[in-house]
Amino acid sequence: MRPYHYISTEVLSLPKIMEVTSNHAQLALSEEAVLNIKKSHQYLHKKLKEEDKPIYGINTGFGSLYNVKISNDNLSKLQENLVMSHACGTGELVPHAIVRLMLLLKIQSLSYGYSGVQLETVERLIEFYNHDILPVIYTQGSLGASGDLAPLAHMSLPLLGKGEVHYEGKIMEASELLKEKGWKPIILQAKEGLALLNGTQFMSAYGVYCLLKSHKLSYLADLIAASAVDAFDCNMSPFHELVHLVRPHRGQVKTAERILEFLEDSEIGESENKKVQDPYSFRCIPQVHGATKDTIHFASKTFKTEINSVTDNPNIFMEADMIISGGNFHGQPLALALDYLGIAMSELGNISERRTFQLVSGLRELPQFLVNNPGLNSGFMIPQYTAASIVSSNKQLATPASVDSIVSSNGQEDHVSMGANAATQCLRIVDNVETILAIELMNVSQALHFREPKKSSPLVESFMQGFRENVSFVDEDRLLADDIHAAVAYIQSFSIESDILFE
Repeated sequence: MRPYHYISTEVLSLPKIMEVTSNHAQLALSEEAVLNIKKSHQYLHKKLKEEDKPIYGINTGFGSLYNVKISNDNLSKLQENLVMSHACGTGELVPHAIVRLMLLLKIQSLSYGYSGVQLETVERLIEFYNHDILPVIYTQGSLGASGDLAPLAHMSLPLLGKGEVHYEGKIMEASELLKEKGWKPIILQAKEGLALLNGTQFMSAYGVYCLLKSHKLSYLADLIAASAVDAFDCNMSPFHELVHLVRPHRGQVKTAERILEFLEDSEIGESENKKVQDPYSFRCIPQVHGATKDTIHFASKTFKTEINSVTDNPNIFMEADMIISGGNFHGQPLALALDYLGIAMSELGNISERRTFQLVSGLRELPQFLVNNPGLNSGFMIPQYTAASIVSSNKQLATPASVDSIVSSNGQEDHVSMGANAATQCLRIVDNVETILAIELMNVSQALHFREPKKSSPLVESFMQGFRENVSFVDEDRLLADDIHAAVAYIQSFSIESDILFE
C-alpha cells in the first residue's frame, strides 16, 4: 500500500520530496489546507459581489490588456480562454519525473490560501498526481516571468478536458481520459486560470530535480575521485585536515574529510615512494569539489524558500482585507541559482575529465590507454575523447541564461528572468556530468586492476566490485559504448542514504 503525504503548511524540503517521490506516496490535503483553500475562495467571491472595482486578472484582461474590464458573466470564460491561449509550448517533452514535481509544487502553492481557487480544482490536480496522469508539457515557451505561463497552461489544460496526457504508457486526449475516469471537466471560476498559470513551478520542478541529482553526483564525484587518487598512486598529504582548517570553506573541509574516509586503510595510499606533488585535478579535489558543494548548498536554500512560497498573482490577503497585484511570479532568484548550479556542476565534469586524461597518459607505471598491448589495442583512448566532448558541451551550456531578457506583452512585461531556459540548460549539464563521471569510473576501475596485487581501501574495493559486475575488465578492444551505458546505469542505480546525501 502506498503511503500518504499530507499537503500542509509544514516546510517542504528536498529530503521530504525525495521521500515522497521515491516511495511513490499518494497526496492528500490536510484539514488545514482544505480550510485555507475554502476560506480564500469564499473571500474572493464575496469581494466580487460587494465591489465593482477592477482587480487585475480577475475581472480584467491580462498583461498589457490589464485595463480592459470584463463583466461578471464572462469571468469563467475569461479564465478558460487564458489557459487555452497561453498553451503555446513547443520543443521536447518535459520528463515525467519533472511533470510530477510540477503537479506537487503547484498543489503545495495553491494550498496556502492566497490564491482564491476552488477546492475541486486542487483535488483534481491531486487525482492526476495520484493516478500518474501526467499532462503533456513542452520545454520551450516560458520567459520565466509572469511565471511559467506556457508550461503551466499545458499542465492545466487537462483540467478542462483539453490537451493531452501521459497515462498507462501512452499519450491520450484529456477528453478521453476524463470520460474513462467518469470525471467532468473543471469549470474555472474567477482568478483560477491565473492562479494556475502564474507561478514558478516549471523552473522550481527542474531546480528540485537537478538539485536532488546534484547532491547524489557530488557524493559520487568524491567517491570516484578518491578511487582515482589511488588509481594514480597519489600523495595523501593534500587531504590532511590542517591544510583545510586554515581555509575553512564548508565544502572544501567536507570534501577532504570524505576523501580520507573513503581511502581509510588503503594499501596503495599507505605505500611509500609517492610523488612530492600531483596534478591539480587530484591535489585540488577538495577545493574544486568543495566549491561545487557550497554552490549546491546555496541553490538548495533558494529553492527551499521558493517551493514553500506563493508565486501566483494577484495575492489574496484575507486578514488585511486586500487583494494585491505584485510580482512573485518573477523567476529571477531561480534563474540566478540555476545558472550558478549549472556552472558549478559543469566544473565537477571538467575536473573529472582531467583525471581521466591523466589516467590514460601512460604515467605512474600504468600502460598507455589502460590496456594490454597498446597499439594493437586502442583501449581507453576514445572514452576520454567522449568525456572531453561532453565537457566542452557543458561549457557552452553554462553560459548564463539569466543575463538575458526580452520585452513581451506590448512592453508591460519588459524584464524577464529567462529562468526556464536556465532550468533546461541546468538539467542537460547535470545529465552530462553523470556520463563524464561514469567514464572516469570506467578508467579508474581499469587502472586499479593494474595496481594489483596492491589494494585500495575496503570501501573503494567494495565499490569497484559492484561496478565490475556490470562493467568487466577490458582485456582487449571491444565495443566501449556499451560499457559507458552500463557505467551510467550503475551510477543511476547506486543508492545513497538521505542523511548522507544532504549532510
